[in-house]
Amino acid sequence: MTISLAIDTATSCTIVGVIEDDKVLFESFHEGATEHGFAITELVTKALEICPKPDQVVVGMGPGPFTGLRVGITFAQSFALAREIPVIGVCSLDAIEVDAGEYTVAIDARRKEIYWASYKDGVRVSGPVVSKPSEVASFIIGQYPNLQKLVALSTSQNITEPMYLRRPDAVPTAERA
Repeated sequence: MTISLAIDTATSCTIVGVIEDDKVLFESFHEGATEHGFAITELVTKALEICPKPDQVVVGMGPGPFTGLRVGITFAQSFALAREIPVIGVCSLDAIEVDAGEYTVAIDARRKEIYWASYKDGVRVSGPVVSKPSEVASFIIGQYPNLQKLVALSTSQNITEPMYLRRPDAVPTAERA
């Protein structure tokens, strides 16, 4: 039996849960695209009241906006390092549950764009990509990653780098035109 602390900050929601195998022991979220740093400590504190000693940390690696994603990933890595437990990264889009054979899911990328990926029978067949919504045929938006699915995917994924799909806004002085 494996107990996972699951964290995702790829969307406007900070989502934290404790999953034992496929059973949810705790799950909570905080809506607020600029409040991930504040929310994650409160939610993890509540989660640890339910289960003080998780065996691993599973974290959504995006794609997502830089700051929110960085908050979740850095927290997960620091927590795991301090407790000497593994941290496993999973594509956040892959953890969005849709009851359909073929579908495309998307999350808000801000700047009038979306992060999206397409799936067939639950398996990603294209993406993740960042695009303007008008460039994507049809997609489901407004859904959040499911922590049970995030943890289930941790047995087949271990993404070690954040999935940033845009070039950084900041550039070294020498590269500015």
